[in-house]
Amino acid sequence: MITVKLIKESDFEVMVESNSITHHQVHVSNDFYKLLTDGKFSCEYLIQASFEFLLERESNNSILSQFDLKVISHYFPEYEKEIKKRLKA
Repeated sequence: MITVKLIKESDFEVMVESNSITHHQVHVSNDFYKLLTDGKFSCEYLIQASFEFLLERESNNSILSQFDLKVISHYFPEYEKEIKKRLKA
């Protein structure tokens, strides 16, 4: 289970409940948000989809505790293309 809460402006707290519970602080720039969603989905929905993407590839304990959403592309080059595809479906 993934819970996303706005902390302030572009900063969010994400709690992931799996075998263990983890907490993550995620920043999403407005430009990156628009690039991925074209403004058609909420930032919270984008973050949830991004964590689903990450959890398909690694455990919640392996996900960084604090990061900018854009950094996912450094670890998984297919991220942006895959998220855009998921959000159109």
